[in-house]
Amino acid sequence: MKVSIQFVLTLFVFILCAPELQAQYQNGRRYGNGYGNGYGRRSSTLPRVQSPPQEAKPLTAEEVLDQQMPKITETLELNDFEQAVVSTTLLKYFKERQQLQLLSLEPEKAREGYEAILKKENDELKAGLPEEKYQAYLDLKEEGFNKANRKKKKKKKKKKDKSKEDEK
Repeated sequence: MKVSIQFVLTLFVFILCAPELQAQYQNGRRYGNGYGNGYGRRSSTLPRVQSPPQEAKPLTAEEVLDQQMPKITETLELNDFEQAVVSTTLLKYFKERQQLQLLSLEPEKAREGYEAILKKENDELKAGLPEEKYQAYLDLKEEGFNKANRKKKKKKKKKKDKSKEDEK
């Protein structure tokens, strides 16, 4: 009887300790056994090759125009006809500026060329847009397209904040 009580107690202790013993193993292998399957960072044995950063390709005239037109249209509140006039004019003269840039002229000649292109562009836009929208376009161009959007967003936030304060 003594042997069976001792056997039962040993078996009981073994059953209680089995989950803790099992926690030391993963997939049949013990942690930290020196085969790279222990604690810590698991990395590939292959060397890592760093690729050189890819050079950003310059945007085409169409891509630049596609980025700027929504801002221009929203800020100036252009209708479809005015939007078409502005987009064709900007595209035409942007391409001319790119061609002038590719020529690599002397700085003074390049500046004169840019000024001539800018004058033609402004004349064509003035003819195609109403006076107040043309002035708004010039103001927008002077401020920069990105800054104008930031100001508009800030105004919207201020209006929302004021309406929330009024509700309280």
